[in-house]
Amino acid sequence: MKKIIVCILLYVYVSMGLTKGQISEDIMAGSLEKLFGRLRTSSEDSISLRINDSIKLFIENYIASDKIFTHKFTNLRYLGQISSSDSLIKIVTWNLILNNEPGRYFCYLIRKSPEGQANNVYYLTRNYNDKPILTDTSYTQSEWYGALYYAIEPCRKDYVILGLDFGSEMVSRKVIDVISFTPDGEVIFGKDFFIRDNEKKFREVIEYSSESIVTLRFNSPKTIVFDHLDTFSTGDGNEKSLGTGLSTDGYIYKKGIWKFTTGIDARNPRN
Repeated sequence: MKKIIVCILLYVYVSMGLTKGQISEDIMAGSLEKLFGRLRTSSEDSISLRINDSIKLFIENYIASDKIFTHKFTNLRYLGQISSSDSLIKIVTWNLILNNEPGRYFCYLIRKSPEGQANNVYYLTRNYNDKPILTDTSYTQSEWYGALYYAIEPCRKDYVILGLDFGSEMVSRKVIDVISFTPDGEVIFGKDFFIRDNEKKFREVIEYSSESIVTLRFNSPKTIVFDHLDTFSTGDGNEKSLGTGLSTDGYIYKKGIWKFTTGIDARNPRN
């Protein structure tokens, strides 16, 4: 009961402080660090949800500030913050782990507007789920599949992003996707300019055993590399597990297309 009262008081304090615009970046950083720490040690879903509401209030206040594209929190382990090199896109993500219901992803995508105009902010959220991320279609904001994004690169008028989806207890996924915008300003995930095995795809999804670790990164603005996956027996003679092999695969951007390539030398950014 005491924990619940503390969380409610914290929520009220944060709400009042943000409404009055009295919280600086330093105070916000310290408060977020404490909130994420409490979130990771919380054993009650009701308390975790209240703590997460406070985190959302801080993040929304931060996103609305005029420093969103010039400031970045440091030492916040559980908050993802990435910005495009052209300083036009910023993505803030985190996830909420719950005990008695599916975990959740939270994502704020900020698109910079011309000076004097408010930035476009896209709020996305999705529960953890076992459904595969489709590679033959695009997703709208409301259809978003859910992921934590950790890298972004401009690609002509679009942006290529790298993300992580925990999927389920047995499966994890790494995803290479594309962000684009319609003439009306709607955000779209996915574009059919990935080619693998003579097939066009809207994104690449690397699905593997949650017991394995798969590296996915930009080796250069025009080269994406990731561990090649091999199939291993789980020991019972029936089930198989996908884990990292000894070689490196990836995509290389040429003439408007990202083309799948095997055996990339990831030590050489120019390949």
